[in-house]
Amino acid sequence: MYDSILVPIDGSEQSSRALEHAVGHADTYDAAVHLVFVVDVASVPAEVDAAPVEEKLDRYGESVTDGAAERVEDAGVSRVETSVVPGVPHRAILDYAAAHDVDLVVMGTHGRTGIDRYLLGSVTEKVVRLSEAPVLTVQADDAE
Repeated sequence: MYDSILVPIDGSEQSSRALEHAVGHADTYDAAVHLVFVVDVASVPAEVDAAPVEEKLDRYGESVTDGAAERVEDAGVSRVETSVVPGVPHRAILDYAAAHDVDLVVMGTHGRTGIDRYLLGSVTEKVVRLSEAPVLTVQADDAE
């Protein structure tokens, strides 16, 4: 049913919980897991040099995706790909899913930032609305 599962990772507990669900599906369907961290520097004011921020976020993204890949492999899933990509999060996720022919996107309902922690994350909401692949959303512990 699923050959390729995409999990957007941001280092939050939400993305960690989504990863757990994705690993279960990957194990069941012998699917590959794609872990993607999106570097978004759009909120950096124009008068601030975004390069150092982007560099730090790239390093953080590598660390987060490497750690998640290790968890996936430890769970017995052998096909794992990691990527750190620049862009607007929902667009980068959708573009990655289309480019890699993803069959399922698994992501948390809340992100790391602002009011999104209290409502369905705007990134998740946009991916749900615009994705050609099915999207499985995973709720926070406190939302259950």
